[in-house]
Amino acid sequence: MDRLEHIFALQERFDQDLARRRQLPDYSPTEWIQKEVLAMVAELGELLEEVNFKWWKNPHPLDREAIKGELVDILHFLVSMCLKAGITAEEFYQAYLAKNQENFRRQQGLTARQEYAAAREDGEA
Repeated sequence: MDRLEHIFALQERFDQDLARRRQLPDYSPTEWIQKEVLAMVAELGELLEEVNFKWWKNPHPLDREAIKGELVDILHFLVSMCLKAGITAEEFYQAYLAKNQENFRRQQGLTARQEYAAAREDGEA
């Protein structure tokens, strides 16, 4: 089992245990994803707090461990949403590879979507 598959398996076990322990209703996948998007938004807000986004306040030193913890919380919800949508670790990985390749192609101006094209390394648009 690779690391991503391991993460998916651990999250599935956690989600099942949480639902049982908390006697959560049998939400539909749509309802679960909605709830987890909201939870992820809350975690993103906590991450923002860690990186001094409030320019009107005195900044505090960055806490790498706190940032890592918030990123892991975000990953928990992301993986949980994949599971609720029936997306496997392999499917997610393959979708990531395809999107990453497309993102490079867009930045290189190699797609029909010209709004993504960055200036070429030789200075041309």
